[in-house]
Order: sequence, then structure tokens, then C-alpha cells
Amino acid sequence: MAKPSGPAATGQLALTDAAARQLANATKTTAQLDTISPRWLIRMLEWTPVEAGIYRLNKVLNPESIEVVCPPRDESELPTTYVPYDEGAREIFLNSVATVVDIHTRVSDLYSSPYDQISEQLRLTVEIVKERQESELINNSDYGLIANTAAEQRISTLTGPPTPDDFDQLITKVWKEPAFFLTHPLAIAAFGRECTRRGVPPPTVSLFGSQFITWRGVPVVPSDKVPVVKGKTSVLLLRVGERRQGVVGLFQPGLTGEYSPGLSVRFMGISRSAISSYLVSLYCSLAVLTPDALAVLQNVEVGKFHEYAHTYK
Repeated sequence: MAKPSGPAATGQLALTDAAARQLANATKTTAQLDTISPRWLIRMLEWTPVEAGIYRLNKVLNPESIEVVCPPRDESELPTTYVPYDEGAREIFLNSVATVVDIHTRVSDLYSSPYDQISEQLRLTVEIVKERQESELINNSDYGLIANTAAEQRISTLTGPPTPDDFDQLITKVWKEPAFFLTHPLAIAAFGRECTRRGVPPPTVSLFGSQFITWRGVPVVPSDKVPVVKGKTSVLLLRVGERRQGVVGLFQPGLTGEYSPGLSVRFMGISRSAISSYLVSLYCSLAVLTPDALAVLQNVEVGKFHEYAHTYK
């Protein structure tokens, strides 16, 4: 008797899933990048365009020397005064975050359906550049928020973890129209635990379609770019905008190949190896217009947890 052949030899009665998938079209996503964050700091800052990449921060010297009076109802002589300007005004220069994206023309010619390879490479690179931008705005040793906090605007926690009392102390440093707190998500969780322990859960507010906890009506904004070192981090409080003499972001408008404000993408040509190159450049900086526009709560412990007693009846 002849041995069975074909599908019957394996006992398989119908087409397998694995074989059927050879004729099926998979629905594809764009490339996902888990380092992309909401970048709330960039969204919540007010941005000021600059000319020639320079922002001159002018200040008034010795405002307490400017004399004004409430004169009596007579012909008393009024004081004379003037407002002196600082002749050595600080100039802040835009810094760049840049890279070159290379892609072989063969790849972009043959493999650009359903997603254009050049567009996807540039999209992901721009996301990485913008993530670095937020990190520099916080941590840059020249213009970053932490480095530009005045000594008198730095305080430490009372006991280690971030408590409502610590946040209140921070508000006393930036009491003129504070805009938002900025800290690492771990510090927000630690603050939430301390509020829960004290029976004062912070209310929330909706911004940009997302929920933020608040303290005294000021939103607490997360950023994973605020450094955490040995279980400790910082909480910043900002006032923003030129009108409020706060913190402002700086960018260069009208760039060649402008992709978004302050960011340009320029084609650099094709090499003899058939590799096309694109220059991605972002120019930005940050200015703290007056010292009391920014304060930092330091030595914030993020690893303390509490045990809560439960009563069952």
C-alpha cells in the first residue's frame, strides 16, 4: 500500500496560519521611539525670537536709589532722579543641538512604501534633537535652569522627602505670579505620598489635554530630564514671560530650511557612495530675566514610603 504524501502525510487537514500569513499584508506602524516624552517645559515656556543669535539682558542698577516722595499740599521742591542702566549688560548667545542624518539612496528608493524612509529618519531624529533641547534647557552649565538659579533662590528640604511645607517655602521665593513647578516624575510621586500621609491630597488641573497635580493652584509639571542622583533630585519653580520679568526661551526665527521654530533641516547633497545627507540643527537658549523668577528645592529624596494603618470592622 502506498504511503500518503502531501498534507495528509503530516496529518494537517487545513492551511496553517504561518503559511497563510505569507499572502497577507501586515498593517505597519511608524517607527516607535520610547525615549519620546511630552516635553512639557518646552510647551509651557514663553519663547522670544532673537536677532543674530544674541539676546542682551538689560538691567537697572540700584533701584533703591531712585527717590520719589508723596509731597505735602504746598510748594515743596520735588526730588530729581533718573534710572541708571547697567552698562555691562549680559549677552546670551544661542546654542545649537545638531546632527547629520545619512541614508543610502537605494534604501530611500526601494523601501519607501508605505512610509517614506527619508521622512521617517528625519522625524525620529528631530524628536531626539528636541529631547536633547529640553535636557539642555534644564542642565546646561551655561544657560540651563539649574545653573542659573541665584544662590539666594536655592533651598533644601526640611526633612528629605518633598513635603507641602517645602513647596510653600519654594513659593515664597517665586511669589510674583509663579507659573509652574518642574521636577522628575519620581519627585511628583514622592510629593503625592507626603500629601496623602498628611490628608491633603493635591487637586488636579487639565492642561494640553493631560492631568497635572497642583499645589496652591500651581501645576506640578513632570520632566525626566531633571536629574536624579543617588535617590535625590530637585524641584524648580518658574515665573515665565518677558512681561512678567520671568524665564523666557530664546530661538532664531526664519532659518533656512525651517522645519519648526528654531529648527532647520537642510539637504547637504549625495556622496559618491550614493549616500544622501541632511543637516538637522536646532538653535535655542534660555534667559532668567530677574533672580526671583526661578527657585530650586534641592536634596529632594524620592525613595521614602509610608505604612498606613487600616481599620477593619
